[in-house]
Amino acid sequence: MIYYFTWSEFDKSVEYIANECKFLKFSGIYGVPRGGLCLAVALSHKLKIKLITEPIKNSLIVDDIYETGITLNTFKDIEGAMFFVIFSKIKPIWWNTVNISKKNEWIVFPWENIVNYQSDRNEYIKKRGKV
Repeated sequence: MIYYFTWSEFDKSVEYIANECKFLKFSGIYGVPRGGLCLAVALSHKLKIKLITEPIKNSLIVDDIYETGITLNTFKDIEGAMFFVIFSKIKPIWWNTVNISKKNEWIVFPWENIVNYQSDRNEYIKKRGKV
């Protein structure tokens, strides 16, 4: 199952996250490469907080998707950090999400190359050891 996420939906997600964070103070915003970078830049402008190159205490850490947790779990213990993803494949526990998606749904983000999504998906599956 493939879902094509649009720029319009991305803009709405940025608005949602910005509204959830507008009264909070952050030391900066960190976007997990690659998927979180577009989101981090958009939120940096919207919330007027600096973009940082590594997550630090009291930072907002964002990514495009929470699937296995492998990526975000590496930042979980950063003191005072808040976490947001656009999509989560499971109900959030210590992170926040805009959307919950099905586990078998492959999301193609607007900044990705639509022609190459299948090879990206296959590489992801191979890397994670999924069948």
